[in-house]
Amino acid sequence: QVQVEESGGGLVQAGGSLRLSCTASGPLFSRGAMAWYRQAPGKQRDLVASISTSGETTYTDSVQGRFTVSRDNRNKNTVYLQMGSLKPEDTAVYYCNAKFGIMSYWGQGTQVTVSS
Repeated sequence: QVQVEESGGGLVQAGGSLRLSCTASGPLFSRGAMAWYRQAPGKQRDLVASISTSGETTYTDSVQGRFTVSRDNRNKNTVYLQMGSLKPEDTAVYYCNAKFGIMSYWGQGTQVTVSS
């Protein structure tokens, strides 16, 4: 059974930083394509950033230049989302998604709250 777990959320003031972590574990035999999504109250879940199996990264426009997604050097199925210059509009539950072939797995989410 593949499991995806996020950590690192919390409360931070506007302008501050947080680092989220996501680890996919279980019977895995390859590197997964990983992505971070977020969902604010009353809104849909949107893609924030992604990192492919080859290391290519993408970002939604609103976080470009402020957020960085990276993969752990030792555990290739652990990824991070370094968030800087946080804004109140970044407040959301952040979810990690891991894709292995045709299979897609979600974590439970971690709350990020940015106070003004």
